[in-house]
Amino acid sequence: MGNDGGSIPRRIELVKEAARKPNTTEVKATLLEAQTHAWKICPLSNQPLVAPIVSDSAGVLYNKDAILEKLIPKTDESTEIDALQGRVSCLRDVVEVHFTLMKDGDEEKKVCSVTSKELGPNTKAVYLVPCGHAFWEVAIRELKSNRCVECDEEYLPENIINILPTTSNEISKLAMRINKLRQAGLTHSLKKAPGCKKRRKTAAITTMSDDTSRKDCIISTSNGIKNLATASLTSRVLEEQEERNKRRKIGMNENLKSLFSSKCHSVETYSSDFMTRGFSLPTKK
Repeated sequence: MGNDGGSIPRRIELVKEAARKPNTTEVKATLLEAQTHAWKICPLSNQPLVAPIVSDSAGVLYNKDAILEKLIPKTDESTEIDALQGRVSCLRDVVEVHFTLMKDGDEEKKVCSVTSKELGPNTKAVYLVPCGHAFWEVAIRELKSNRCVECDEEYLPENIINILPTTSNEISKLAMRINKLRQAGLTHSLKKAPGCKKRRKTAAITTMSDDTSRKDCIISTSNGIKNLATASLTSRVLEEQEERNKRRKIGMNENLKSLFSSKCHSVETYSSDFMTRGFSLPTKK
């Protein structure tokens, strides 16, 4: 049996294979297994993906009810790992993905409505924002159109979102897109981010207060008066004096005087009554 004290095993007998990097076949098999799981299971609830299905800015698929349950504020602070990684803070941060379903026996498979190719871990699928219709990536690239085939809604090339991206180029492209949208005050669904109006109002108020303080400082420094109230009163008097000088110059302009006449037009009066105006009464002979 061994290891009973009668024999001492060597290291080569205990370690049959040395540590090595996985080859390409093993990497592809691991990636395919992870993609298959992500296409079928919601990462939040660990339940099968069923309609309605939503996706965030990174192209990850979730059950919509799981997102709603996650967004409900909780009283107790849980120490669980955030599966959303800060990408979803409201429903505007997700887009509902509309898949075309085709029955295959007892099961329904997701297919591209253009090519009828099955969408899954073996194919690269995309969906459009804001409509959310899903297609095969090659079909969308070959169409070379800016309108959705299903709903005829217009979209931009940067709003073609890869579903469950695997390459670093696709992941970085989606990250750059959401950063630009956040800087513009928009969410993943191209809707306005909540609270952006309040931020703009507060920014406008602060800029207005800064402008008024700068004006007061300029007035005080230009006139050499340290008191702000006295400086503002002095500037107001100077402005009124400038307006009077302008009016005086306008009054002395001969071109403007020629537009007005000093003649008084006499109003025509009628001596007769309005009942007999324009008529002559007959006289008796």
